[in-house]
Amino acid sequence: MTKKGKPAPDLPAEIAGYRFDAISYLDEALTHPSLSGTYNYQRLEFLGDRVLGLAVSTWLLEEYPKDAEGRLNRRYTSLVRRETLAELARKLGLVKYLKLTPGAEAEGTRDKEAIQADLCESVIGAIYLDGGFAAANAFIRNHWEPLIGAGVDSHKDNKTRLQEWCQARALPLPKYVVIDRTGPDHDLIFTIEAVVEGHGSAKAKGAAKRVAEQAAAERLLDHLSGGHDGN
Repeated sequence: MTKKGKPAPDLPAEIAGYRFDAISYLDEALTHPSLSGTYNYQRLEFLGDRVLGLAVSTWLLEEYPKDAEGRLNRRYTSLVRRETLAELARKLGLVKYLKLTPGAEAEGTRDKEAIQADLCESVIGAIYLDGGFAAANAFIRNHWEPLIGAGVDSHKDNKTRLQEWCQARALPLPKYVVIDRTGPDHDLIFTIEAVVEGHGSAKAKGAAKRVAEQAAAERLLDHLSGGHDGN
């Protein structure tokens, strides 16, 4: 792994409330594979995933001593799922420091949810190597604290929520239809319509099918719950 070094240009020694001693760990955590064959965030992401898992698992055992394994698993999944990690990477300002090639930038790599989630884990891995488990655990508890006390179902994705809404009413499961696909291959925009037969539909756009489906499901849920028109 890397050794201590000087800060890279435009790279802060402190990020999201943690100050690095060995700034090269952070530099590696913020380097996209498009820039380097081996010196990139992938190995730190691998480490950060395990550190996050241990920290969150331990925290849940402390926080919910009466929860059975199944309920703990659902809480755990909501806290470490890709959507949660990507959202935190954006909120903590990690995404803007990601270093990548101009080509990867033009392809929208910085805005991809999977990349943002990887970045969150890689920074956790870097903190672990720089300051040990105590530092990484403190970082996680600080930034995940608003989420840890939420209900088991609070972080369900919109497609899951829409499906459960239908199942609770013995309705057919939602369908997702590609209405349009525009733009060059490196910058596609999908228009997806979510449909619950006999109860309405809603359309939404996104840079990936999954993103557009989630947005359409959210709009349809809002419509079904008495909000604005979904179409």
